[in-house]
Amino acid sequence: MATTAKRVKDSKIQEKFDKARGKEPKLKFSTRRHNRCKLCGRPRAYIRKFGLCRLCFRGLALRGEIPGVSKSSW
Repeated sequence: MATTAKRVKDSKIQEKFDKARGKEPKLKFSTRRHNRCKLCGRPRAYIRKFGLCRLCFRGLALRGEIPGVSKSSW
């Protein structure tokens, strides 16, 4: 399944549970919700603080597009 299809599927599941619960958007099982990278949709190696996977984070950090993050050297 393509990553965009996975994102669409996850959002449909989220909407379904939101409608079923009314104003309370809490899921029945917390493990059904996956954190996904905002750029590529990768579910693994997710960095919660930035909302990105490690691969996208590394690429953006090396290009200097993430403020406050720089490559370490010693």
